Amino acid sequence: MNEIVKPDSLIVAEAESLTETFFGGCPHDCPDTCSMLFDVKDGQLQGVRGNPDHPMTRGGLCVKLKDYEKRHYHPDRLIYPMKRVGPKGSKEFERITWDEALDTIVTRWKGIIDQYGPQAIAPYSYLGNQGLVHGLNGGDAFFNRMGATVMERTFCGEGSCTAWLLTVGPTAGLDPDSYIHSKYIVIWACNSVSTNLHHWAIVKDAQKKGAKVVVIDTYASRTAKAADWHIAPKPGTDGALAMALINSIIEQGLVDQDYVDNYTVGFEELKERASTRTPEWASEITGVSADDIRKLAREMATEQPVGIRIGVALERHYGGGQTIRAVACIPALTGAWRHVGGGITQFGVWEHPYKFDVICRPDLIPEGTRVVSNLQIGRALTGEMKLDPPIMSMMCWNSNPVTQAPETDKIVEGLKREDLFMVSAEHFLSDTASYADILLPATMGAEMEDMILSWGHLYLTYNTKCAEAPGEAIPNNEIFRQLAARLGFEEENFKWSDSECLEHYVDWSSPACEGIDLAYMRKHGFARLKVGTPDDRAPHKEGNFPTPTGKCMLMVEGATNFVAPPFRQMYEGFQPGEALDPLPDYLGPRESHTNDPELAKRYPLNIVSPKSHYFLNSCYANMEDKQKGQGEQFVMINQADADARGIRNGDRVQVGNDRGAFKGVARITDDVKAGIVVATLGYWRQLNEGTVNSISSGAFTDMGHAPSFSDNLVEVSRAN
Repeated sequence: MNEIVKPDSLIVAEAESLTETFFGGCPHDCPDTCSMLFDVKDGQLQGVRGNPDHPMTRGGLCVKLKDYEKRHYHPDRLIYPMKRVGPKGSKEFERITWDEALDTIVTRWKGIIDQYGPQAIAPYSYLGNQGLVHGLNGGDAFFNRMGATVMERTFCGEGSCTAWLLTVGPTAGLDPDSYIHSKYIVIWACNSVSTNLHHWAIVKDAQKKGAKVVVIDTYASRTAKAADWHIAPKPGTDGALAMALINSIIEQGLVDQDYVDNYTVGFEELKERASTRTPEWASEITGVSADDIRKLAREMATEQPVGIRIGVALERHYGGGQTIRAVACIPALTGAWRHVGGGITQFGVWEHPYKFDVICRPDLIPEGTRVVSNLQIGRALTGEMKLDPPIMSMMCWNSNPVTQAPETDKIVEGLKREDLFMVSAEHFLSDTASYADILLPATMGAEMEDMILSWGHLYLTYNTKCAEAPGEAIPNNEIFRQLAARLGFEEENFKWSDSECLEHYVDWSSPACEGIDLAYMRKHGFARLKVGTPDDRAPHKEGNFPTPTGKCMLMVEGATNFVAPPFRQMYEGFQPGEALDPLPDYLGPRESHTNDPELAKRYPLNIVSPKSHYFLNSCYANMEDKQKGQGEQFVMINQADADARGIRNGDRVQVGNDRGAFKGVARITDDVKAGIVVATLGYWRQLNEGTVNSISSGAFTDMGHAPSFSDNLVEVSRAN
């Protein structure tokens, strides 16, 4: 047979059109931080897969990410700089050049600084991207150098962090991978199936081996339905349940006294505090029977190893911080920390060797710079919060406060101000971006190099720049580099490439990084930190808590309220500072029939707003396939409450209170108890008649300036 000889040009063309595979990391606000594989052809992302070699990702992705390439090339994606040409919120923009966009921003900012000072400018970001370079803290050094208002970003987990650090210190605690060794697993205020899927796979494997899985959640979530036992306390009453568990463990003589004596501080004081927090007392508050509380206490003390996974929802009512302190005491009382697979999991990030001081440059913040909470941005923009100087400009990236922050109507009112200069770096014309004066097109995952912060496991995750960005989109960090150059910022960090940032942003010399460097990450895509293996990690078997005493702090004398520095640009000025109770206890919700009966007469229903299954916060809520999976905005309501209001299944209903209202479709279900309604988070306001945060309060909880998303009373009525 004659050999077919191809021209060199054809051989080259075929080689260039081959599909190549690169390592990626899911950039979204999720504890799983999946290691992904990008399939790229001719500079275009063809598809994504879960990395089968990653012990937690296991080759699978959630319904949100499995067709990630569709988001990269969605027809509505922003790909050119734009300026507003119509009224704010009208979504009327026209294309401009990058030079015009950046020059306009710098000119406007210089004018504002000259007239009002730099604190009249506010940066607004969160975890729409979790990258070390392009994520939450990626603009901090820039705005700290400018002297802009410091923003506290306390959307989720920050009250939990305050409570955690007070009790056990900056430890990753129980390794999520180690739950395979747990004999008893308590998932508390976490819908793992929708928000922590890859840890749920480990829990299911443990369940198959005989572990009992208990889910504590206000309503019958997907996870609760898959548990062996679902316990449903009333919203905001988990702290009473936790204190009664402590009481019952002590009263039943189930305390691991040797562990308590050697590795805790404050047991006698906690015992005294808990002495009146009986199961009967808690039953009246929570709606959980006293017998069930005693049974749960007994099993959590005796079925070792016991693993507790707490979700961020546990903090989302007034007493959330105290609740988490109480729950975090339980593994020390029972000695669960002695065992592989025993203890409690909050955030793994505490043992990741990220150099936040280098990322954020808090040393550049002028002394006396004020702090404003992102939860109360509506109050700040409307003048309800008396600020001097007022906020005259805001830049928003990696966040969509019009859907994600509380008191939505105030935010919209503030964003409509004609004298507010608004800049948005975005992927789509989101609810917030529609009020911008200048729109900057930002790149997505496969289009930029980064390492993705992992708060839910003990792996570093690398993301390769392997696809060409459409149009003129550029990475967030490049936007700040170009702005810094135009403003004359000469500090070295503003000139680092993304690769140089990664060399500086991780402490590669840390013992946790033994044998790991950036070259290793590029070659392998991920690396497990050297902090013990899932089969032998028991970090607090003999105490060794990273607290001032080295012990679990059941009691903390002289403690004051604070927000963990990474959530406030590493700034230590103007911390909340209120004195905290030395001991954990139950603090009831702010809005309840017990605490505010007059309010409850007008708004008798508690509302809970968990994450949506098909949306990642507000990401994907503009994509038709995800909308189809999630369904239109809905309100879950019990039959008794529906009957009392003449509501039928499928009726359009309005949910409202003094702060605002939204509309959705009634889903009558036994998944929620009477007195409670559930509406999920993430729907876009421009595609719906309001969203659930229209009714949310911007009031802080007891610790860490955390949000009270689950501490709101509403009324539901038919909507014509």
